[in-house]
Amino acid sequence: MVRFDEISSPVGALTIAERGGRLCLLHFGALDDHVLTAFERWYPREPRERRPIPSVAAVLRRYFDGDIHAIDTIGVELNGTPFQKDVWTALRRIPAGTTISYSTLARRIGHSSAVRAVGTANGANPVAIVVPCHRVIGADGSLTGYGGGLDRKRWLLSHEGVAAPTLF
Repeated sequence: MVRFDEISSPVGALTIAERGGRLCLLHFGALDDHVLTAFERWYPREPRERRPIPSVAAVLRRYFDGDIHAIDTIGVELNGTPFQKDVWTALRRIPAGTTISYSTLARRIGHSSAVRAVGTANGANPVAIVVPCHRVIGADGSLTGYGGGLDRKRWLLSHEGVAAPTLF
């Protein structure tokens, strides 16, 4: 069973979904065709229901209220290729309040020449915020693309105490 819900946050509406007690999706915005397509691809025959997910909502509230490490406690289920999962797992190791470049991330997962592939995997992250792809920036310190929009990326980094990017 995949449970999903929509919650409000300082960065707008968020659609969250969990399966087996693990967060499998955090999407900026309301439930839309993008989310439904992902559910069909990841869980083709699994029933879905809209129902509150109070445990995840509570941890996200703590995060948005200033406990920037709260999201580290959320278990995730990641749906993707082995390479994508390597990137997403590495993202969870970036401490709140710091940033990393795409090239450094590529080196950390043992694929130093795959900077673009790391960027693509970063952009395909199904669990925004909790798998903190917003902490990845350009090698020159610039805030490069973000699926949730650069305003959200800037807000999340500022919320975590990154006034100017601090490479980790």
